Amino acid sequence: MKNLLFIGDVVGKAGCDFLRSKLSGLKRSYNIDITVVNAENSAQGNGITPQSAESLLNAGADILTTGNHAFRRREAFPLFDSDYILRPANYPEGGAPGKGICTLDMGAYSVAVINLMGTAFMDDLDNPFTVVDRLLEEADTPNIFIDLHAEATSEKKAMGHYLTGKVSGIFGTHTHVQTADEAILGGHTAYITDAGMTGPELSCLGVDSKAVIEKFRFHTPVRFTEADTDCFLCGVCVEFDEKTGKSHKIERIIVR
Repeated sequence: MKNLLFIGDVVGKAGCDFLRSKLSGLKRSYNIDITVVNAENSAQGNGITPQSAESLLNAGADILTTGNHAFRRREAFPLFDSDYILRPANYPEGGAPGKGICTLDMGAYSVAVINLMGTAFMDDLDNPFTVVDRLLEEADTPNIFIDLHAEATSEKKAMGHYLTGKVSGIFGTHTHVQTADEAILGGHTAYITDAGMTGPELSCLGVDSKAVIEKFRFHTPVRFTEADTDCFLCGVCVEFDEKTGKSHKIERIIVR
């Protein structure tokens, strides 16, 4: 049996710093073999930068996934030349840099991580259901984990049931609020609708709440800034059989 740790959207410098302070201990406590971190909000003001990516990789992440803010910063584009920094696989072919799948060679076994983005209430990308079918044919391992960066709970649920028995795990990201519906679908596939976020806890999704309240009250332009409150870390740990790809346990994690 092996253990994979998936950490939800890391928000800003505070989130990066908190992850750095907690990750090594977390990996020891759960005997983690592979760590995947969603980094699409890891830069100050959202997006990903070389500095925020380096911070997370140095902290102990093996693979970084992203989402709708993947290309928010121009300086991020070269990052996607790396095998270990993914953007959603369903960006249209020929335009966006990078790729949406990475396979880690662990010696006696391998693990594939796929990054997808939903299309309900999101950017109009290629159909993630069609794209994942193609990627599953290419993946030369039974151990496949997916970060589905999506807004709609229904779309995440549908993908979970669609991929039951086909992948080892599927983890929702983007909404920053950890859900309490973790399950092993079909006795095979670890699932959670949203893994949560890592960053300032008393906030509006990591942003200073006063600015967000002003936006909702008056509908005028405001400048969102990272909240200056204590951080927490949210994610899940999955125990899986590396020979069959079957997950046996999924556990929600919150570290304050």
